[in-house]
Formats: sequence, structure tokens, C-alpha cells
Amino acid sequence: MSNLFSQRHLLGIKDLNEADIRMVLETAKEFKEVINRPIKKVPSLRDITIANIFFENSTRTRISFELAEKRLSADTINFASSASSVSKGETLLDTVNNILSMKVDMVVMRHPAPGAPHFLSKRISANIVNAGDGTHEHPTQALLDAYSMQEQIGDLAGKNIAIIGDILHSRVALSNIFLLKKLGANVKVCGPSTLIPRHIHELGVEVSYNLIETLNWCHVANVLRIQLERQDIKFIPSLREYSMYYGIDKKLLDSLNKKIVLMHPGPINRGVELNSDAADSEHSIILQQVENGVAVRMAVLYILASQN
Repeated sequence: MSNLFSQRHLLGIKDLNEADIRMVLETAKEFKEVINRPIKKVPSLRDITIANIFFENSTRTRISFELAEKRLSADTINFASSASSVSKGETLLDTVNNILSMKVDMVVMRHPAPGAPHFLSKRISANIVNAGDGTHEHPTQALLDAYSMQEQIGDLAGKNIAIIGDILHSRVALSNIFLLKKLGANVKVCGPSTLIPRHIHELGVEVSYNLIETLNWCHVANVLRIQLERQDIKFIPSLREYSMYYGIDKKLLDSLNKKIVLMHPGPINRGVELNSDAADSEHSIILQQVENGVAVRMAVLYILASQN
């Protein structure tokens, strides 16, 4: 298996080929069986040390990676920049080199600057997993989203997948688009024109500004939150107005001409992009996404460790 994966790192979906993606998804299937057993641990990474380095706040992704590492029996180091020498002006490279001097084999990193994991990958010997870099990519989220979709609707080739919401500021949207296109899905993005990147059609996706038309078209709707923390100017008049035109509730889902699968990478702004009656409905697989995230991240860590 180890010589089939084309990359030493997981920096972004853009770098992967279709065989890489399918390999992660197949491996994740095996690990999902493991984490549903009474004894959830395997010794696969017993001799591997992994540093989780988060320069941005994260709850779900960080905990998901930590749990995946523990399930694989890896030794872990957790690093948060707010409680470190970064707050005293230490550079990214110095920080990571100090951690690597402790004989770390792999680095899982989230950073607000797009391209930060790529920068590091050229300068250090450890395998790097990008846990989100600015508004650029979030590869493990796209992989777990694809795994979750496949569980519901089978092979994604020819299926209609909608990504709805703040496409402009979302690293999840970009990674999902790259991955879905590589697996042969039809992708449509939907949201206010101010939140749709100008040249996004060049990635081979359709653009819609009509929520109901988009929901009637798709098999799966992956709904993204409005990322107010990344907006230095107002892209929408108000959250209330956004919710009027692009918010999804149970009544809207029930009015569609078919049942669709509803997804969200979290955290949900309840009452904005999703009402609680939709987020908690039978359409929603949001909690399954969280469970699948551990299996997919176990697969990624296992495959990259096998490269060495």
C-alpha cells in the first residue's frame, strides 16, 4: 500500500489524484469498523510521534485528529499558539524546528496564512497534514465529506452536489470542489453574488443564486456558515436578510420534489444558514460527518506514516 500514495504530505486536495482519494476513502472504511468495535485501538502508529500545531482556534478538527492519533496508538504533542512563544514573536519555522528537535515524525497544522503548510513542507523532514490554511484548503474535511456522501448515495460520479453559503471565505468549499470534480461529480455553488468568487466557474462548477432551484437539482446539499470573522467589510446587509433568502428549514426541505442529504462542516450558525428543525431532521447527516472524520483522519495518518 505504502508506495501507491503519490504524496509525502497532505497539503491539499489539489495535489492528489483520483487513486489517492479512493485509497484514503477505502482505508477509512476499514478504520470505521475499528472505531465501532468494543476495543477501539490498534497499534498501527505505536512508534510514531505526532505534533498537533494549531495557530487558529479549532474544536472539532483538533479533537478529531487527537482522537484519530490515540486510536492508532501514536504519541501526541499538542501545541496552541496562544499559550506559546509565538505570542512573543517567535517565527513559524523556529516554532516547528523546536518541536521537531523533540524527534517528531508528523505535524498536523492549522494556520491562518494560506500556503503555510506548503512553506513548511519544503523546509522540514516530517510529514505534514494541513488541518486548514486560511481561506485556502481543508483537505481532511473534504475527504470526510466525500466519505459521508458515499455512505448515503454511493459512487459520486454523475451525482449532483450543491455547496451553499459563504463560498468566498471557505477553505472547505475549495477542497470539496477539487475533490468532487476528481471523483466525477457535478458541482453547483449557491449563495449571494457577493459571496461567490469571481472566477469560480473556471474550476468547472455551475453558479446559482437561487436556493430552491439548487436544492431541487442536487442529491446532496453541503451548507456552509457565514464566516464573519474573515470579513473585513460587509458582504451581506444582515444575517437576518441572508437567512430569508438562503436559510434552510424543515418546511423548505419538505417542499422539495425529492429527499436530499443535508450536510454542514460545523460550527452551525443555527437560525442563519440552517434552522434547528433542518439541522436535526432525518435529512441531516451532520453527526455522521463528525464520526466519519475520525476514521478518515486515521486513514490519512496511517497512509502518510507508511510512506516513510
